[in-house]
Amino acid sequence: MTMLDDRTTAATWPAAYPQGYAVVDVETTGLARDDRIVSAAVYRLDAQGDVEDHWYTLVNPERDPGPVWIHGLTSEVLDGAPLFAQIAEEFSARLDGRVLVAHNAMFDWQMIAREYARAERTAPVRQRLCTIALAKELALPLPNHKLATLAAHFGVVQQRAHDALDDARVLAEAFRPSLHAAAERGVRLPLLECRPLTEWASAPDRPLIGRQSSYGAGSWRPSRKRPACPYPNPGRYESDKPLKQGMRVAFSGDTSVDRELLEDRTVEAGLHVATSVSRLTSLLVTNDPDSATSKTVKAKAFGTPVVDEAAYAHLLRDVAPADG
Repeated sequence: MTMLDDRTTAATWPAAYPQGYAVVDVETTGLARDDRIVSAAVYRLDAQGDVEDHWYTLVNPERDPGPVWIHGLTSEVLDGAPLFAQIAEEFSARLDGRVLVAHNAMFDWQMIAREYARAERTAPVRQRLCTIALAKELALPLPNHKLATLAAHFGVVQQRAHDALDDARVLAEAFRPSLHAAAERGVRLPLLECRPLTEWASAPDRPLIGRQSSYGAGSWRPSRKRPACPYPNPGRYESDKPLKQGMRVAFSGDTSVDRELLEDRTVEAGLHVATSVSRLTSLLVTNDPDSATSKTVKAKAFGTPVVDEAAYAHLLRDVAPADG
């Protein structure tokens, strides 16, 4: 672990670095453009990564809360929570003038930008920093880029995974030594521009969870040759347990996240992308389980577990290591 030493002071801190950060985590009903935020947390940090304060709120999504078994927020809990429009001003005060920091920051930023657009407001965020990208810039010796792995590298103890407040705390504590290591080495921070949405257009009345026109009926996409998965197949996914490295995951139908990106995340987590469904397939991911595609038909015949894209994205956050 590389930590800031006594020689790296405010006087020698890189002048080009931002003057403040907002470490953010949001829990959501899913991943699609019409999914909603159900809770949000912000840790405000100063220029050198010291915590100034923190804030947390539930948010009424005005719809089904999605994967309750992951974030733990039921409809009953969220029923009395404020709408996003009612907390937007306070949220803005926490973000204003700061770089948004998140683990997989593009996802958090897109969800936040959409909520602001629905509320006919604009998020006061101009730049974001993804802690995954920063870990790669620093070449940290991590077996994967899950939040839990980054936290463990810096000795940060997570208490409640998928709780927005605890996830934001963990990330803030892991970000500070990452920031200090970058400052010591003179690493340029991987800052990206945030472009707010200026208006919101609702989707059709009954959208598919992951409708993406590039994979519509009759479309064709060449398969990508990937390296063999280095882990043995541990068998089928069980609903009360995490995914485990080596599991064979197949995809069917449209997805809201670009399919190749989704497959890349799968491989990075140590899972095998299966191009077809067989008795050895651990899990089928589809947003339309009632469709008559060859994969869904075979999954039903073989009794292969099936989850939608939103649930799968949450499962990817905590893939268990392969058996030693």
